[in-house]
Amino acid sequence: MTSHQLAAGELVLLLDSKARRYLVTLTEGKEFHSHSGYITHAEIIGAYEGDTLRSTRGASYTVMRPTLSEFILKMPRGAQVIYPKDIGPILMMADLGPGLRVLESGVGSGALSMAMLRCGAEIVGYEIREEFADRARENVAKFLGEGVLDRYRIELRDCYEGIDEHDLDRVILDLPEPWKAVPHAATALRPGGLILGYSPSIVQVIQFRNALKAHRFVLPETIEVLNRGWYLEGAAVRPDHRMVAHTGFLTVARRGPRLDPLTEVVTDELLDLLGVQDEEQPS
Repeated sequence: MTSHQLAAGELVLLLDSKARRYLVTLTEGKEFHSHSGYITHAEIIGAYEGDTLRSTRGASYTVMRPTLSEFILKMPRGAQVIYPKDIGPILMMADLGPGLRVLESGVGSGALSMAMLRCGAEIVGYEIREEFADRARENVAKFLGEGVLDRYRIELRDCYEGIDEHDLDRVILDLPEPWKAVPHAATALRPGGLILGYSPSIVQVIQFRNALKAHRFVLPETIEVLNRGWYLEGAAVRPDHRMVAHTGFLTVARRGPRLDPLTEVVTDELLDLLGVQDEEQPS
């Protein structure tokens, strides 16, 4: 169980009187500086979550541990991250859970990786840019601890060129051309395993869906998540003027049944049941 008392090496979030958030790693001998003076890290170390500390100029800061969502929005990044509003639905659509073997291609800054690791998944990441892979490892270790790296292996390679893993439970793609990875995912996933793609453009989704159908993936679904907050102040209750609207489309499908090794045929009845038959055209 996590102690309520804060220790050196921990990540903390400092909230000022205007609810602005500052992410700090507690380090002996260091100080947190702002336009309102500074607070030494030594004053924070040994304090408790929810304590209020004052800077040298009298400004008050409340100290808390950051949530995963807060860390993602504040963490160092090299690549654009998948935002929390999409990460939550991804975890549900891909049905992430303890012990599942996941291939994640396009790890970026590690935002989605952290959420999947917290679900207990075991992740192999394919990333073509070394600086992105290094940043993802650093962010994962900083928030979840070094021990979680036993379940997080990143290889510098291109998913479009193939997938060496076998009997995977999930394949998660955050790639410009996810359809190029579909043939490899079709052989790497176990029957019933799930593939999920995050795509900013509907044109990407169309090509991805076509590839999924061509490779016998079944039960496809595409959604878009919109996040609208509400303003509540006394009698004033209304939707916020701004909202987090389009960020990307989420597409999920299941690896279909294995073909008969002798005939390589799946019956029309089974395909129709699974939703991969072409619709009849009106005469």
